[in-house]
Amino acid sequence: MTPPSNLIGRRWMAYACLALSMSLVGSYVALSKPLVAAFPVFLLAWLRFGIGGLAMAHWLRKPADEPRMTSQTRMLVFLESFLGNFLFSICMLFGVSMTSAVSAGVIMAAIPAVVAVLSWLFLGERVSRRTWAAVGCAAAGIALLAVAQPGHGAGGANNPPASAWLGNLLVFGAVLCEAAYAVIGKQLTGVLGPRRITALINLWGFALVTPFGLYAATRFDFSGVGVSQWLLLVFYALAASVWTVWLWMTGLKTVPASQGGVFTVMLPVSAALVGVLVLGETLGPGQLAAFAVALVGVLLATLPAHRKN
Repeated sequence: MTPPSNLIGRRWMAYACLALSMSLVGSYVALSKPLVAAFPVFLLAWLRFGIGGLAMAHWLRKPADEPRMTSQTRMLVFLESFLGNFLFSICMLFGVSMTSAVSAGVIMAAIPAVVAVLSWLFLGERVSRRTWAAVGCAAAGIALLAVAQPGHGAGGANNPPASAWLGNLLVFGAVLCEAAYAVIGKQLTGVLGPRRITALINLWGFALVTPFGLYAATRFDFSGVGVSQWLLLVFYALAASVWTVWLWMTGLKTVPASQGGVFTVMLPVSAALVGVLVLGETLGPGQLAAFAVALVGVLLATLPAHRKN
């Protein structure tokens, strides 16, 4: 029987993995702005999956103690990559281009709630009142963060209302993809190890985007890309394809998907912090209040409950 102290240690380690994973996602989303300016979207995605695949090719090998993959497991691996890698990127990148960043931020605040609902529907997980309260704090914090940002028109200065409506719909599609990614990932961690999951879904992502990436590559002038942009691309590829996925899957082996979904609050929070600390954006009282509310949600999700004797 595992001692209680070991269980508590494993749970806090899982919390750290989930928080770090989403923090890295927010960081590379913010830092990918110069990459999107340098590379076409599909070429950028293709290079990302290719570099990530080279870095973890040895993770594809099946461990001796791992059971043979069933057809259901293979389908889940494909869906994890298609929804969480391929479709999420398309919906988010094109959605943000059509709507304001603030509108996208408010919509993305729904991720923890959607994860909790999908976990309840498809995994049969019990969602406690405190987890629902944490979901509410996460959503309120990111919504407050978005509202506090200046220039939060419905569609942005250069986007007509019709385009903004479609953009908001695409961003919500990205929310559904991210929530499905969390739920399917929880199912996969029961049969596959985090490293093998990471390598397999990256391989599927590379296969899915290759036709688009090759088309873009034949029309792109690689000589115009500087050394700093190539180095940033390597960081982006390793963070997006290797580190964040492995950390997320490692955390989900211990934490229920509904509770793990609360940590997606770290995505927009870390993106905003990178914007302030690295990109020189301003941070006002409203943004600080949003961070405080979001962190209260994380504490509600992670602090152990008091048990009655």
